[in-house]
Amino acid sequence: MQALWMLAASLFFATMAVCIKIASAWFNAAELVFWRGLIGMVIMALWARSRRTSLATRYPFMHAWRSLVGVLSLGAWFYAIAGLPLATAMTLNYMSSVWIAAFLVGGALVAWNPRTDGALPARQGPLALTVLAGFAGVVLMLRPTIEQHQVFAGLVGLLSGLLSAFAYLQVMALGRIGEPEVRTVFYFAAGSMVAGAAGMLVTGVSPWDWGHALWLLPMALLASLGQWCMTRAYSHGPTLLVANLQYSGIVFGALYSLVLFGDRIPLVGWIGMGLICASGIAGTVLRARAAPDAPGEEH
Repeated sequence: MQALWMLAASLFFATMAVCIKIASAWFNAAELVFWRGLIGMVIMALWARSRRTSLATRYPFMHAWRSLVGVLSLGAWFYAIAGLPLATAMTLNYMSSVWIAAFLVGGALVAWNPRTDGALPARQGPLALTVLAGFAGVVLMLRPTIEQHQVFAGLVGLLSGLLSAFAYLQVMALGRIGEPEVRTVFYFAAGSMVAGAAGMLVTGVSPWDWGHALWLLPMALLASLGQWCMTRAYSHGPTLLVANLQYSGIVFGALYSLVLFGDRIPLVGWIGMGLICASGIAGTVLRARAAPDAPGEEH
């Protein structure tokens, strides 16, 4: 059952990305983050009240760190969605598992002393190969965007995946100490609202139009549903299965990209997407074998 929560979360996030792609024609990334947070706070507060769940927490600093890295990842992802084909932006954001594998390999190399430790642990070789395969996939995915002068948006999308890796780890930590899903999502929404408001002081506010603003409501609703489902999946589900099912979001994003926006994904793009999915899944499996409680990944 917990696996279905991650499938639902991936579908909600991909559909949310569609709303963001459309709304980004009239609102900048800071505004989208602000409204996603404000509306999400209201939705989660009402949900918590209906469930008689208190929003008071004994772990404010853990929520603050999760909100900080999560909001930075969210803002970078929103920017990438506006400037890249939807399938590309979705795939780059799902690089979190590859980044975590890269951290593990890098940490092992830094700590390794050949004089006292002998050879590197056997698992480091296959894990390093998954990292290389993942970044090869990124190069293939970004080739069309480089040709279309979208390099900066591609790099921002890559950054969103890096930051989401840290956010996933914190979501799992909050789940392990017993924080309810609705509380975790509420504080993330609160952080999004504050960060978005701060960003709007710099970027300014777009002219308000109710016809265009209507896209903000489904964006925030889908984001809240996706966050809640994802948090529930990681808090209660088998980490390995849940972490791998998150890649279904790339499939949903590619379908939306093709059907709704008419994006053309070249063969190298499909190969790149496949490499990223395969390397992320392989990296998760290798980490799980080495440490059964190894973390999975978030948005």
